[in-house]
Amino acid sequence: MNPSQIQTWRSALVASALVVSFGGSDAKAFDHKSTPEAAQPIFKNVQDYKWTKILPDLGDSSPEICILHIDPKTQATKLMIRTPKGIHVRKHWHSHNETHSVIHGTVLFACDGQKMELGPGSFNFMPAKMPHEAWLPAGSLTFITVDGAWDVNWVEGAPTAADLTK
Repeated sequence: MNPSQIQTWRSALVASALVVSFGGSDAKAFDHKSTPEAAQPIFKNVQDYKWTKILPDLGDSSPEICILHIDPKTQATKLMIRTPKGIHVRKHWHSHNETHSVIHGTVLFACDGQKMELGPGSFNFMPAKMPHEAWLPAGSLTFITVDGAWDVNWVEGAPTAADLTK
């Protein structure tokens, strides 16, 4: 067989496998109707987010959080944090793996003896129970995912007004 014949043969084999796998080329085989148990899509515009103060004692200077989604089975959480004022988020850790994706601003993260500055579009991964801290500028926005329920365990106490920066 020449290369052209081999390619034709492979294409016919793949097409046959698809027909067998999906019970024919009937469009109904690809009909994915939602069931009550199936997850439903979620669409949220940023202007519709519900923000809550993380450190209410700081009043209007408090960073704010918006929980975007919590998986009902695993409690995996997706959230946003924004900062009206710059703040040093003191050392803390989470019970589950956490990722940060910087949307706006330049954030300084520190953990395990390392410091890294991350700008818009940057990403990091923080293993569960790893103490870390961050310096968030005024107007920053960060998207966070957590492999389970989101919690904060402060190593040296929660930030106070003394941790606000310019």
